[in-house]
Amino acid sequence: MGYRVAVVGATGNVGREVLNILAERKFPADEVIALASSRSIGREISFGDKILKAKNLDDFDFKGVDFAIMSAGSTISKDWAPRIAASGCIVIDNSSYWRYHSDVPLVVPEVNGHVLDRWLADAKRSNIIANPNCSTAQLVVALKPLHDFAKIKRVVVSTYQSVSGAGKDGVDELWNQTKGIFVNDSPGNGNVFPKQIAFNVIPHIDVFMEDGYTKEEWKVLAETKKILDPKIKVTCTAVRVPVFVGHSEAVNIEFENPISADEARDILRDAPGISVLDKREPGGYATPVETVGEYDTFVSRIREDSTIENGLNIWVVSDNLRKGAALNTIQIAEELIARGLQSRKAA
Repeated sequence: MGYRVAVVGATGNVGREVLNILAERKFPADEVIALASSRSIGREISFGDKILKAKNLDDFDFKGVDFAIMSAGSTISKDWAPRIAASGCIVIDNSSYWRYHSDVPLVVPEVNGHVLDRWLADAKRSNIIANPNCSTAQLVVALKPLHDFAKIKRVVVSTYQSVSGAGKDGVDELWNQTKGIFVNDSPGNGNVFPKQIAFNVIPHIDVFMEDGYTKEEWKVLAETKKILDPKIKVTCTAVRVPVFVGHSEAVNIEFENPISADEARDILRDAPGISVLDKREPGGYATPVETVGEYDTFVSRIREDSTIENGLNIWVVSDNLRKGAALNTIQIAEELIARGLQSRKAA
């Protein structure tokens, strides 16, 4: 018997991608419901070969719904996730609101899917599961198999994040500024980014904190520790770049134990959710363009760092709307089903 799935925020970039991936992966759903705010009621959204019409979240009854995949922002998640979860529906939330709650698992299935066993067995569970930040998700997928082999001590990561990470408005701002420059017009004032994003890079994502780091940089630190290992030291610089889709990361890793570039390459090739593209020649590496629409996280430029003992450098690229957001939420639901979770109709 199939499952009932509600997609909250279905008209946004990530919500639409959730619907695309549910259809692509033939998720065992008898019914998929598109939910949005009152201003989007009736808007048509593609789901495979079907067209769904957005329903109003405010008056929707979640009774009998198995999964609510939420991609509507922290404010909506804060208010709605507990209410939806109280109905017995499992909430898989894409916002940052629930990620740091101690009783809410933060899950990347290839990395720490095992925490779902304990969560399912907990009769007092909150029914909320958090999805990590898009830049964290691809990072920990690449780090996990290397950590298992040689134990990571420290990670220094610089992220180069696409404008789609800021939503549809971020994509529109890059597009409009680029068009303006090409017609010899002013790029215009930005509403999403603090400086011109077209033909520029901005070392600032999210709000600044007292220590000089941004909230985005702190998220990578906190989430990597929660998902992978609290003992790992992590520092990050997050940069917004004029790319529509696809986050890239330059990652320097220090290990406790020896590991060579060849060993790392072989380990990553065998790891779930990873494609290695690492030829030492022009074009022998992944860029955001090649990763759009792909499920895997791509790893390139694998090389030893001679300035530290047991050091490696790697380049990590992924479609942030997929692995960083939509795909990971669906993989979490698939993991729960694989662990025996039945539809509420069958239970």
